[in-house]
Amino acid sequence: MDLVERFINYTKFDTQSSEDSESVPSTAKQLDFAKYLKHELEEEGLSDVEMDDMGYIYATLKGNTKKKTPTIGFISHMDTSPDASGKDIKARVIENYDGEDIELSPGIISSVEKFPELKAHKGEDIIVTDGTTLLGADDKAGIAEIVQAMCYLRDHKEIKHGDIRVGFNPDEEIGMGAHHFDVEKFGCDWAYTIDGGDLGDLEYENFNAAAAKIHIKGVSVHTGYAKGKMINASRLAVEFQNMIPEAETPEQTEGYQ
Repeated sequence: MDLVERFINYTKFDTQSSEDSESVPSTAKQLDFAKYLKHELEEEGLSDVEMDDMGYIYATLKGNTKKKTPTIGFISHMDTSPDASGKDIKARVIENYDGEDIELSPGIISSVEKFPELKAHKGEDIIVTDGTTLLGADDKAGIAEIVQAMCYLRDHKEIKHGDIRVGFNPDEEIGMGAHHFDVEKFGCDWAYTIDGGDLGDLEYENFNAAAAKIHIKGVSVHTGYAKGKMINASRLAVEFQNMIPEAETPEQTEGYQ
């Protein structure tokens, strides 16, 4: 199985996570994909393949050298964003992309004006959807790349390496992926997360954020007698929003700002 075929096969699994769930993983359908991956890793010859009750997967590609080497790991997440559908994804390959706008479906255009980074991939093969769903490359592309790399190293024993650990986790998109990841069990000297980015990029720091649910309670009074009594919760919400410095919002900042 080549890399593209493997990735497109993964996109057939709906693994959307949910911010409204208190279970782990947040959606049971992530477990379906996890079970598939566990079986695939076993079939591809990896060792110590394990899936826990929460859907976290750990596996090892055994080293093929007698030298003492550090253990490195590669990690990717199985879930896709709750912000758009991950069901019935219709992935297709555009060969030798011409650098122009892409009609995903009638009336749905991926334009180079809106996504200028498309121009950098002129002449390459790219994978798209029909525009009604996510593609799921975040982060099934990462999983496919890791599995494919392990298969390559398995088949090319002339490339000497120590033990390599593989880890796949649920619920990254809702900020919960690392909460139940067993670092001690993973047992690496260091590890890399394979996620979205340009070829050749290596990020050694990560974006951080926090979320809060704010409940604003107004006072409801008949509008004929509301003066001096009614408190409009929507107006309070607007006032609260306006207290946040505009220059410090995500759309206005980058780097260490």
